[in-house]
Amino acid sequence: MRFELTDAFLSNLREAISSQNGAFVTEQLKELYPPDIAGIFNQLEIEEAKYVYKLLDEQTAADVLVELEDDVRERFLASLTSKEIAEQFIDNMDSDDAANVIAELPDNVQDEVLSHIEDSEQASDIVDLLKYDDNTAGGLMRKEFVRVHLHSKALECVREIREQAHDLEEVFAIYVVDDDEKLIGLLPLKKLIVSPVRSIVADIYDPKIISVKANTPAENVANIMDKYNLVAVPVVNAIGQLVGVITIDDVVDFRREEDTEDVQKMAGVEAFDEPYMSLSIVEILKKRAGWLVILFLGETLTASAMGFFENEIAKMVILALFVPLIISSGGNTGSQASTLVIRAMALGEITVRSWFTIIKREIKVGLVLGLILGIIGFLRVFIWSNFTTIYGPHSMEIALVVGFSLVAVVLWGNIVGSLFPLILKRFGFDPAVASAPFVATLVDVTGLIIYFSFSIIFLNGL
Repeated sequence: MRFELTDAFLSNLREAISSQNGAFVTEQLKELYPPDIAGIFNQLEIEEAKYVYKLLDEQTAADVLVELEDDVRERFLASLTSKEIAEQFIDNMDSDDAANVIAELPDNVQDEVLSHIEDSEQASDIVDLLKYDDNTAGGLMRKEFVRVHLHSKALECVREIREQAHDLEEVFAIYVVDDDEKLIGLLPLKKLIVSPVRSIVADIYDPKIISVKANTPAENVANIMDKYNLVAVPVVNAIGQLVGVITIDDVVDFRREEDTEDVQKMAGVEAFDEPYMSLSIVEILKKRAGWLVILFLGETLTASAMGFFENEIAKMVILALFVPLIISSGGNTGSQASTLVIRAMALGEITVRSWFTIIKREIKVGLVLGLILGIIGFLRVFIWSNFTTIYGPHSMEIALVVGFSLVAVVLWGNIVGSLFPLILKRFGFDPAVASAPFVATLVDVTGLIIYFSFSIIFLNGL
């Protein structure tokens, strides 16, 4: 049954903590999963959380720590000694989770925590993982995995698996290595089980295996696992030696963080480093104000563009009524196109090299969309002119200006929206910066120029 944290539950729990009623607290938490307990801890004061942690078994406590919000975990760890962090938490974590937690600590505290880890092999694994960039395969991988050697017998493999799997929550795969520890294949569990105990791994393993290098960008790893429906992928070093494994849960966490960051950037907001509710008003203002100022300055060019065509507006004030219609149509189209292209790039469906094919497609799409809106805009003015005199004696010309402008502006917005993310990617910038507001602002200014240019063509001399 799915747990839902209520005010009543939290109030009762706090009362029990205040009265040191450990039996009640333990009873309330014993059926909950670590993410559920972490959700409760996010609402507790540090001293309350420390009391509850002492009531949890070591493995559950370590799992809960990993699930905490970043700022809560940071404050909680700051209240503990280096020895407590090492013995109560790090010793019970997978190497990748342990490395992530230690990486959040100050440098001097990191060294102290590592010195208190009893298992020297685990400490060595963590130090090795800390060397990798967070956004690479090495930054996502864990050191716990099952490997067997090519010339081992099936019975020896079973013994090896039992020994190695003791430190694993799940065995996703058995990896086969040669005498130089180079990854050469995969041994399916089913194949191992049904094979005679005297079988040699070399005779039953599958040499076809997908792996990634330690310096492979994490985004590429996610795309590979998605494409081939993998729950785990092995990581090798520059000479092909097996150094770690990335599991699907780590990729899901990475994808969630990346998607959140992209959505924030596409909304014209600097990416948040912490959960929304953890940010102060000042921090939120810092994240949002910069982009808003840039977009505002961009929009001032709209006024400049209208000022350039003030004579045309003075001659026929009715033109100003359609300015919001024209620029919003172009901006909306550009925002749609940029969002689709950015998402396709994130999923690995397209690359910068595909730019010409993408532009050809988007020109066709933009032209059709422009014709649809252009026809509707033309009919709107043409039909309405039969019921009002607001358009004066030149209603047909105004209808043509609106119709042709919509076709051109929508086509232009579609081209800009699809091309701009590709240009940013080509020059090494984050395509998500091609946010909907930014593209819309650019198309607003150029859309006005297109609109008033058509007004000069159709209304000049009237």
